[in-house]
Amino acid sequence: MKRSLTLKNIKKIDSSGMLAVLLDFPLQCNQALCIAKGIRLAAEKKDIKRVVFAGVGGSAIGAELVKSYLYLESRIPIAVVREYELPEYIDHETLVFISSYSGNTEETLSAYNQAKDKGAFLIAISSGGKLKDFTENDKVHFVRIPEGLPPRYALGHLSIIPLYILYKLGLISDVEPAINQAIKVLQDLKSNSLNPYIGQKDNISKYIAAKLYNKFPVVYSSSMHFDVVATRFRNQINENAKALASSYVFPEMNHNEVMGWQNPKRIFKDFVVLMFRDKLGAHKHVNKGMDIVRDLLKKEGVDILEAWSRGESLLSRIFSLIYIGDFASFYLAILYGVDPAPVDRIAYVKNKLREL
Repeated sequence: MKRSLTLKNIKKIDSSGMLAVLLDFPLQCNQALCIAKGIRLAAEKKDIKRVVFAGVGGSAIGAELVKSYLYLESRIPIAVVREYELPEYIDHETLVFISSYSGNTEETLSAYNQAKDKGAFLIAISSGGKLKDFTENDKVHFVRIPEGLPPRYALGHLSIIPLYILYKLGLISDVEPAINQAIKVLQDLKSNSLNPYIGQKDNISKYIAAKLYNKFPVVYSSSMHFDVVATRFRNQINENAKALASSYVFPEMNHNEVMGWQNPKRIFKDFVVLMFRDKLGAHKHVNKGMDIVRDLLKKEGVDILEAWSRGESLLSRIFSLIYIGDFASFYLAILYGVDPAPVDRIAYVKNKLREL
């Protein structure tokens, strides 16, 4: 049964208080900037030849944001490793961010030990846990962030802090103005577009959620800068709404997946395509390709939605689409009548793995 998106109904279903966390996201980003500005590091740009983020799940999405944002700016490679094992190329000239919100993620702790053995320059970001204990024992840089959040909702801390650290190390240009602009855009979105007091007609996230209810979401974005947006939204649909979704990127989509939108036609009525769009950052051929594919899919009878970025700076535009998607996934959870916070099956899998 489809629930309504009234504030009364939201409060009834959202028993864990995720709406408050969502509304506090601009504040979290500002807090993250304050934490980052207080960090003291002993490293020089010439010592670092590559950057690797080690993390999984919600603790890795911040790394993906940093990588996407710096696609055209970074002069050194940036990689995100979501594994127990680290690549062989990691050495003393590698900066490794160890990202685990809980500090107890087994894949990330495994990566920490390997990075330490390889002599990498380590920076750990966490709310505590075993990771904090490891860093204290090994005298490794540790950045403590506030606890009490689901890892996926610590995105502000897990993206802004490493981004600012890269600036402090001289690896990228001053990012503080872009961060401040992004925070202003997020505040404006929260107040004027996304909060639950605003009805579906003027609330893009409620509109998206209503369209996705009882449908299979297929999410697209451009790969340059905005691939993190599509990945983030797919993950949020999974964890918040407890629903399946798929995601893919342009221009690669034009070379394979576009062919798949022909069969089986009988299921197309159950799909909704959501395209995250940006007028300023995507290559003109990418935007044109998205237009062409959009029109092709419409001819197949597929329902198409488009969400456009807000703000001027690239970081603002990335964060704006993520925020729109986060609210949409939250509202979709309410429509399904499920509390967005609990992730029982993730906990179940983790517990089973600990038995090995």
